[in-house]
Amino acid sequence: MTPNLILLIMFGGLTLLMLSGLPIAFVLGGLSLLLTVTLWNPDAVVLMVLQVFDTMHSEAMLGIPLYILMASILQRSGIIEALYEAMELWFGRVRGGLAIGTVVICVVMAAMTGVVGAAVTAMAVLAMPQMLKRGYDPKLVTGTICASGTLGILIPPSVLTIVYAVTAQVSIGKMLIAGLMPGLLLATLYIAYIIAVAYLKPGAVPPGATERVPLARKLASLKALILPALLIVMILGSIFFGVATPTEAAAVGVFGAMVSAALCRRLTLGGLRGAAVETLKATSMILWITIGAKAYVAIFTGLGGADTLLNFIRTLDVHPYVVLGVMMLILIFLGTVLDEIGIILLTVPVFLPIVRLLGFDEIWFGVLYALTIQTGYISPPFGYTLFYIKGPLPPHLGMGTVYRGILPFLYLQILALLICAAFPGLVTWLPALASG
Repeated sequence: MTPNLILLIMFGGLTLLMLSGLPIAFVLGGLSLLLTVTLWNPDAVVLMVLQVFDTMHSEAMLGIPLYILMASILQRSGIIEALYEAMELWFGRVRGGLAIGTVVICVVMAAMTGVVGAAVTAMAVLAMPQMLKRGYDPKLVTGTICASGTLGILIPPSVLTIVYAVTAQVSIGKMLIAGLMPGLLLATLYIAYIIAVAYLKPGAVPPGATERVPLARKLASLKALILPALLIVMILGSIFFGVATPTEAAAVGVFGAMVSAALCRRLTLGGLRGAAVETLKATSMILWITIGAKAYVAIFTGLGGADTLLNFIRTLDVHPYVVLGVMMLILIFLGTVLDEIGIILLTVPVFLPIVRLLGFDEIWFGVLYALTIQTGYISPPFGYTLFYIKGPLPPHLGMGTVYRGILPFLYLQILALLICAAFPGLVTWLPALASG
């Protein structure tokens, strides 16, 4: 059987099996092994094994379980609850203040944990009932939580960014730092939208609280920011100033999370055991997806799929940004049906040679990549984040409310993507500053 026909069967089989709802890790690995043994060359299984071993042997991959462990410990530490209480005191009198404060807390959580599910779930439990109780438009509430919760995809330390850097073989430190400005840009756009809604659509946002909070109480609440600030400085500062590698910074983050939990009197043996089990489950899932994706890409490359695609791109008489736009659309679509780790491992080895051929910066492309996957994460009807909020959603609110609420934030997401694509310096100047 010809390589092109096998590639066609690989692509068609992958599409059908993904739509069936089977676990992506076993779809990728099982399909690759089956087609290699039956239709191609059984000896090529060695190629798959070598690719997988090379990835599993990477020291950079150690950062993934460490950052997940850090996030799991912080979830149990009580820091997030303290942050929310401080936010209520400072933003409660501002029109739209609770929604603005939710965005701010999600930024802080993203800089502490880098895990999307943690931010969305925590804010759905803590912030959503308070905002609904005070008369916020349910669409604004759900949209704010879903969109802001995804900032952990961009703002370091991001597990997704580490997986991209390892897969693309670019500097993890530069990739982590490069996501900071686009993440803050998105948060700024979200806050600007909330303020606009608060003053242009008064019915969507209640007036600020009338009760005046004493300044002394407000200042006392700021102690809730001390531990998160120290943890962020420990992680990002050590990377930015070259004191530690991203993997070493992850270990520092775990230590900082344990100290924070201890100071909050939440560090227990049961809590550590639960965090360790969560970390084991999440890491195992990521590594199984990695194994399956590496096997699939190894066979795809061995059959000449990458070369065929590059030759096709060379023959196209279009502007490089048109090709870039097509890749971004593919990623947005995949973001609605696949998890972000699977998308990276499956598409980066295919897309990166195209990026190099077109002369684009790989770090800049990585940030656009993350922004695009983030867009897919909040795209109705199958965006992952939309279902994170489904569990804590009150019975009187349906998924239709969530879908309508997320649309304005989806447009802001696309706007941020266009801004970063038009102004690459916004993405690349911090990594250049750090390396200088």
